[in-house]
Amino acid sequence: MAFKCSICEKGPVAGFSYSHSNRGTKRIFRPNLQRQKVVLDGRTRTAYVCTDCIKSGRAVRPVR
Repeated sequence: MAFKCSICEKGPVAGFSYSHSNRGTKRIFRPNLQRQKVVLDGRTRTAYVCTDCIKSGRAVRPVR
């Protein structure tokens, strides 16, 4: 499984980490993903969801 949000498809992004002397080294910015039970396509399943989707309410939790 790819390291992506199941709802918004947010994934890793490449960039540079800059030192004090402004020398850049490559690094990866990864999204903050959490495993949660969510309703996707009318079915309850465990999926990786980013915290932005959890906070905004796009990740719908199943009703008990």
